Amino acid sequence: MRFQDAARDARAVVYAGIQADPIVARAADALADAPPSMLLLARAAMNGERDDPEPWRAMFPTLLGPEAPVATRERAEVVLARALEIGSKAYAARDQYRGALVEELTARLLAHRSSAVKRERRVLFDGVPAQIHPYDVTVEIEGRPEVYDCKWGARGIVDDVLHQLDDARTHAADEDVALPVALVVFDTARSSAVRLDRSYAPRDGTAIVTLESIAALATGAPAPGGPVVPRDAGGEA
Repeated sequence: MRFQDAARDARAVVYAGIQADPIVARAADALADAPPSMLLLARAAMNGERDDPEPWRAMFPTLLGPEAPVATRERAEVVLARALEIGSKAYAARDQYRGALVEELTARLLAHRSSAVKRERRVLFDGVPAQIHPYDVTVEIEGRPEVYDCKWGARGIVDDVLHQLDDARTHAADEDVALPVALVVFDTARSSAVRLDRSYAPRDGTAIVTLESIAALATGAPAPGGPVVPRDAGGEA
């Protein structure tokens, strides 16, 4: 198997501009080591329903209320401000910014354990027709690659995506390469489970990483059907 840059079509050029927007980087900075409760706050605020921070302070009193610890409240205020920057975007742009944030956050977490993190890459196999679809984030370590697709919410868990991830894993196995594949979903485990219950696509070999487990990407490769499993102590990861 080998990796290849995705085609630079018009969509990719426009999306690259969004990925490079400082708003995305600022939000990723705020969320990179945030606990699940703050990630949930960010997800809610990025839905664009309320631009005013006051309603969010009332809805998340343990993070933003007067009884919250000062350090927690200060951190949550930063998370809220960065989330509202994205949430205040127009509807169509907001979708793209949210997707770009999930990819950026995933890449940053993976970079804690590998310098071989890349974006928008296709995976090619000998004798197998190339998929047009690029994977959002890859870890390209010789003999220990990893492939990730990223979705803003559980509604992004669709059969096509699950098939593509499973195809990459099985084709890699045909070449005697163990390829962890994962779908990173910026949503809760419960919402993801409900969505998965409606799918008939193969997923036994695909890890589903949610708000509750995304931070563990910084320390280990995801295992299908369970928590993130640390790599062996030796090597780069």
